[in-house]
Amino acid sequence: MSFQQAIAGLNAASRSLDVIGHNIANAGTTGMKSSRVEFAEVYAAAAAGTNSVTGGMGVMVGNVSQQFTQGNINATNNALDLAINGNGFFQVTMPDGSAAYTRAGNFKKDATGTIVTATGAKLMGYPTDAKGNRTSSTLQTLVVPTGTVPAKRTSAVSADITLDASAAVSTSTTDLSKYSTSMTAYDAQGLKVEVGMYFQKTANNTWNVYTSVNGSTPSASTPFQISFDGSGNLASGGTQTLTLSSPNDATQTFTASLDLSKLKQVSSSFTVNDLTQDGYTAGQLTSLTIDDTGTLMATYSNNQTQAAGQVALTDFRNPQGLGITDSGYWFETTASGQPLLGAPGEGVFGSIQSKALEDSNVDLTAALVDMMTTQRAYQANAQTIKTQDQVLQTLVNLR
Repeated sequence: MSFQQAIAGLNAASRSLDVIGHNIANAGTTGMKSSRVEFAEVYAAAAAGTNSVTGGMGVMVGNVSQQFTQGNINATNNALDLAINGNGFFQVTMPDGSAAYTRAGNFKKDATGTIVTATGAKLMGYPTDAKGNRTSSTLQTLVVPTGTVPAKRTSAVSADITLDASAAVSTSTTDLSKYSTSMTAYDAQGLKVEVGMYFQKTANNTWNVYTSVNGSTPSASTPFQISFDGSGNLASGGTQTLTLSSPNDATQTFTASLDLSKLKQVSSSFTVNDLTQDGYTAGQLTSLTIDDTGTLMATYSNNQTQAAGQVALTDFRNPQGLGITDSGYWFETTASGQPLLGAPGEGVFGSIQSKALEDSNVDLTAALVDMMTTQRAYQANAQTIKTQDQVLQTLVNLR
């Protein structure tokens, strides 16, 4: 009798409808990966341990596998919304301390600035220096900076200036403003230190350089000399030392190196091409960005940008073997293998897209078609039971 086969078919179709319904229900869930039911035939010979050809016993659900295909990426306005374009999972630490993995990148900050998921799992990453260079391979929780970046005293100054080779030779220091420029440096408290440089041609290819600090008289400074070769390139005096002082107290002096190696002398007007220095005042955090390598870059009100860590990505030799739990978290199993750590854009790992989220990879149209097909299969198995019942009824009615 075919009751057993039909019941097996009903159970398999019901399980398939469960999976299809789960896919449809999560069509709008960020980072969700669809599942499919994989059926397998059942034969009586399997129970008997023989290879003889016997009637089939129906069907069973061999496996429910997830499909780790890429979902569509949609833009958002939240810098902490992250989408993985390619392979990899975000690694998070659950509230109980266990490791979990997710593709849902809708992160946020908690009260301490730690980057967390909606359920409080902490995003893991690598520590970096201020320039974004990784300083350790040991993962740590990623925290958005919430304080200020302290002031930095100027320690290096660089100038790129073109001097006029046709300038007249002069020894008078009465007025040094014709060939001059100024810039702002900073003391240890972040206070502005106004620095002036005044150039005086004292002989062919030779110049004196006077300086002023916080409005002092340039002619009162001790000049240093620079010279140029016949091609107009700097021949000597390219490295100097500036003595600067705080505007709060002129006795609080400090030194900064002065790089003049880029100076040139040609028959052209006096031109300041570039002036740079490495000091800055204190600054407050104004914005946070995350680049495609997963590096968190904090921008401050003093126009300084500093890295605050790098998002880590994890992959597995067999993602199909991962265990799954609520809220879109996967966990390591023996079947999945151990996690393979890396960073966005490295090796097989995909890149990170900030201000974006990965949609569910559920194909809603295909899921609805599958649902109708499975419904027909369920009805057909039910019809098998009905037909078998009629056959039995005919046998019972024999006289």
